[in-house]
Order: sequence, then structure tokens, then C-alpha cells
Amino acid sequence: MKQVVTELETALEYQLSTASVSTPTYQPGFEKLKQEKVDLREHERHQDQYKWLETHGVEEENLVHNLPKDPRRDLKRHICVDLVKRVPLFKDMNERQLHDICQRLKPRLYTDNICIIQEGDSVDEMLFIIRGHLESTTTYKEKSSVFNNGYLGDGDFTCEELLTWAIDPKSGANFPSSTRTLKALSEIEAYGLPANELKFIVHHFGIPHKQLQHTFRFYSKRWRTWSAFFIQTAWRRYSKRKVLMQRRMEEEAELNTCINGGGVDGTSSSVGATFLALTFAAKVILGVYRNRNLKIAREMMKLQKPPEPDFNAHAD
Repeated sequence: MKQVVTELETALEYQLSTASVSTPTYQPGFEKLKQEKVDLREHERHQDQYKWLETHGVEEENLVHNLPKDPRRDLKRHICVDLVKRVPLFKDMNERQLHDICQRLKPRLYTDNICIIQEGDSVDEMLFIIRGHLESTTTYKEKSSVFNNGYLGDGDFTCEELLTWAIDPKSGANFPSSTRTLKALSEIEAYGLPANELKFIVHHFGIPHKQLQHTFRFYSKRWRTWSAFFIQTAWRRYSKRKVLMQRRMEEEAELNTCINGGGVDGTSSSVGATFLALTFAAKVILGVYRNRNLKIAREMMKLQKPPEPDFNAHAD
């Protein structure tokens, strides 16, 4: 392709140089030739991008490898260390560990409008975005017309489903499924952390058990669902209790008003009947309150915590 463009430029320059003085300034043939040259250059640029995409940056990686060892490491660390620190699991690691993680990252390039991963596909690496913008779309399967859209840009990371998979010692060789569809809205420059490298980091970098547990629960879809359901149930319980207590206070206030009013009027029999009726009503309301509390308590008992791995296994 480059040879074709070069030959085209040479032909154009030759025609311009050999044109006589009487040649008109405007010649459609020359304009068409110029436009073809521009189109070929644009096509060449896209072809180079797709070649980069197919090789996943192998040529660029080779260029980096041709640098001396120390500058090569420093360059990669300078580009990637701030991105790596944005992952909660990595933010408290020491400089040596962060440096090691940066050396395990692989360059990635995606052209605009390309679908990087589909919802439901296997996730085999985490992506750290250097430059560009992505659209993240999640479809609720029970309501196919409902979507949840989000956008990612410079400095963001995605495919965090892989964190839960890497932390679980019993996850096996099957990669987790993506919970979203990622589409490039522009040219994307990124670095990828392969799944096997992530698992090695989790198992051999001495990450504290509490930190592993927190990360596992935060990124686990089952734990997020359980937490949301638990909070909703607790809120309903609190709201119902507040309403019932308010009713009880109103009934007691009405009872006191009737008793005080009856003492002034002297109608003791009427006051006694009213007192008994209100006492009965208060007991009924209290019974309803207790039954509802028991019902909500039974609902909360059904919310069993999802299983989680034995994080002590990482120390073995």
C-alpha cells in the first residue's frame, strides 16, 4: 500500500512539473488524482490500525523490547502505575509489587465502533484505558427492553468480573461471563492484564485476607444482589415499624383524652366502655405489628448469605 501511494505521488509531481505554461490552472484530472491520493492515505491509515488490532500490538511491543532493560521498565511503569492503583485490590501494594504488575500488562488497540466484548462472553483479561472512550451496556434479561448504559474514558478500568474469578481458589479454568457489552466510541489505546497473570498476582503477592474478602464481596454479582435485597428488606421493616408506632401513639393520646374528658363530665360508664374499646383496639394493633414483624423477620431469615471461598487457602 505504501508503495502504491509513493508511486501515485511521483506521478502527480511529474505531471505538474512537465505541464506547459499554457496549461490551465484548473484540470479535473489533477484534482481527481489528488483526491485518490487522499483516499489511499486514509485507507492506508485504517489498514495499519487493523493490522495493529490483529497483532495486538506485537510490533509496538517489539519496539519497546529493543530499548535497554531499565528504560523499558521505567517507561511501562510510568504509563501504567496510576491505572493499576485505581483497582482497590492493588492500591495498597508496595512499589515493587506495582512495578511487577505493570510489567505483566500487554498493549491493546481498538478502532472506533468495534465491539470489544459482548454481554455473556467469557472475560479473559482486565482492560486499563489509556486513551479513548467506551460505551458500557447491560441488558436486564427478564426485561429485554430495559438497558443500563454507562461510559468509560481515560484512566478507567473494566472487566472487573475477573477479580472475583481470580480471588476464588476453586474457580477453575472457566473464565467468568461478561455482565456488559463494551463498544469503542473512538480509537482506544489500552493495556490488558491477562487472566492467568491476575490469578498469579492474587495468589502470590501476599494480599491480606480481609482485603481479598472485601474485594470479592464488592465485585461479586451474587453478593451485590444479596446486599441490595437485605437493605431493602431492613428498610421496609423500619418503615412499617415507624408507621405502627405512630398509630399506637395516636391511639394512646386519644385514650387519654377520652379518660380526662370523662372525668370532667362524670359519665363513668361511658368512659369505661371507651377505655375497654380503645384498649382492645390497641392490643389488636400491637398484635398486627408483631405479626408483621415476624413476617419480615422470616423474610430476612430466607436471605442466606452467598457462599464465599476460604481466603486462608491463598496463604498455602
